[in-house]
Amino acid sequence: MDLSELAAHAQQTLRDATIPELPNHYRGKVRDNYDLPDGKRIIIATDRISAFDRILAAIPLKGQVLTQTARYWFEATRDICPNHVVEYPDPNVVVGRKLSILPVEVVVRGYLAGTTGTSILTLYKKGQRRMYGHVLPDGLRDNQKLPEPIITPTSKAFDGGHDEPLTAEEILERGLLSKSQWETLSEYALKLFARGQELARERGLILADTKYEFGTDTDGNIVLADEIHTPDSSRYWLLGSYRTLFGRGGKPESFDKDFVRNWVVARCDPYKDAIPGIPQEVILETAAIYVRAFEMITGQRFQLPPVGEDVLARVRRNLAGYFPK
Repeated sequence: MDLSELAAHAQQTLRDATIPELPNHYRGKVRDNYDLPDGKRIIIATDRISAFDRILAAIPLKGQVLTQTARYWFEATRDICPNHVVEYPDPNVVVGRKLSILPVEVVVRGYLAGTTGTSILTLYKKGQRRMYGHVLPDGLRDNQKLPEPIITPTSKAFDGGHDEPLTAEEILERGLLSKSQWETLSEYALKLFARGQELARERGLILADTKYEFGTDTDGNIVLADEIHTPDSSRYWLLGSYRTLFGRGGKPESFDKDFVRNWVVARCDPYKDAIPGIPQEVILETAAIYVRAFEMITGQRFQLPPVGEDVLARVRRNLAGYFPK
């Protein structure tokens, strides 16, 4: 899909999904949520793109890409574990069961990668070999495949604080999860990741790492929530060039979802300065990256909405059946 096709949709962004007719509105960084009295939750993926604890821009079609990519994976993994999905009334919307979110976020890593202070590559380069309850061998190189995938859990900061690295022992000692919950969650996460790597490889991709969020339903069952294997929650590399680039010590080719972030960082200190106006061509390039990611990950053609369609009006129309009578 070229930029000329996307340019026709440049003004069709869903920046805000406030719908007064729906109850219990909670606005996250990129999603607007509504909790219904019957135990369902409406999750609307907007086109907001967030970094540096602020909203940078609205990227056309981003919300639809994330919702439909997660839909592909929820359907491809429903034999592995239950998920929260009830229905998809709109391309940007999933209606799911409201869950009690577990206080542990699960990241599964298949490669020595990452850039944050808590990533295994950062820790490894500082000389650490024991991390998250695992011991990694000496001699690994940047972006090398690990001997086997590992789970690197963190505490989930509900109060806006920072996530904290955990080991399985710490999770149990602190009572964050029961032994049975941790065993079930770990089994689900590793099986989901294995399925993700398998299907990604068929599409010419490497699923290097990803994060999962789980909750419990009213019967105490562990259920997969939020999103799964999307470009925002996962690190994908292009399989065809990985071996050559790794052999040269180069960085793997990826979906550069940090395109806008990198543009901003090159021009200001985003934690202190005002964000400069982001050019339309950067916005459209980012939209193209998301659409390309969807098509490569799923093997499906991305369905563009009609040109000129008011996205919020469409969402409201498709959710009218959930308005209080």
